[in-house]
Amino acid sequence: MTIRQVKVARGAAFAAALLMLGACGSPGGGGGVSGPVVIDGSSTVEPLSSAAAELYMSEHPEVNVTVGTSGTGGGFEKFCAGETDISDASRPIKDKEAQICQQHNIQYTELHVANDALSVVVNKDNTWAECLTVGQLKKIWEPGSQVKTWNQVDPKFPNEPLALFGAGSDSGTFDYFTEAINGKEGESRTDYNPSEDDNVTVQGVASSKGGLGYFGYSYLEANADKLKAVKVDSGGGCVAPSPETAQNGTYKPLSRPLFIYASDAGVKKPQVASFAEFYLQQNQKIVEAAKFIPLTEQQKGESQGELQQLKAKAGN
Repeated sequence: MTIRQVKVARGAAFAAALLMLGACGSPGGGGGVSGPVVIDGSSTVEPLSSAAAELYMSEHPEVNVTVGTSGTGGGFEKFCAGETDISDASRPIKDKEAQICQQHNIQYTELHVANDALSVVVNKDNTWAECLTVGQLKKIWEPGSQVKTWNQVDPKFPNEPLALFGAGSDSGTFDYFTEAINGKEGESRTDYNPSEDDNVTVQGVASSKGGLGYFGYSYLEANADKLKAVKVDSGGGCVAPSPETAQNGTYKPLSRPLFIYASDAGVKKPQVASFAEFYLQQNQKIVEAAKFIPLTEQQKGESQGELQQLKAKAGN
């Protein structure tokens, strides 16, 4: 997907939250900066980076922040080629990606910006799948799976066709989900509807009674009127995705951290350094405005170290 300019249009409640955040001021904002900030990568992290960009640009109108959604893997391809300043990622960078960055002399700082409860969702009319075990999810999603109807998942379920929607192979969500559920990253049945755009999964599940899909928690929050979350049982009982269960580790095995990666070359540009510092300094309020899961207190402390590392690279 081509990089698109961030647009201020996420609903009245979201806009009001950003206005309240703007009224709080922006320490470390870096007044007087101008120029482009180019971001690409995870569609899961995109709403968070867009929220940060919207607020930042409201205070720094001479800076133009653009956010693309080519997936975590696609984003790292551009990042390691020097095409972007910041890469959104729903998983840590892989060794082979880091090697490509090194080959192109791209150095970077990894910044933990939020948490996530990767959510399994079904259609609103689904009255039977309140909770699925990890084993049942594996039965549905494993390579070569022949499960076509819901009663093949559980004989108590109806003979309803199963319509599957999920992340494409360039997505960090695909990597994380397949490893957590199927036991090996990238291992998945192929006869489903894949997309790096989570909104496509939302639309697919919402339009099919037998639909099932997965994506980041913020998309569940934004579409709670269209979809239902499925509780997941990893052996200790059924647990729903939520900020609390993601932070305390009880939502297993689908809790995960979310990142942005800032290149050294990028942060040497005043506007990129200013935006990245703003992203961390205002992180709690940005996360809340975008309906993501905040960092824990320990993670907040660690992020301060990341901020100091970032400032040092920027020459501040």
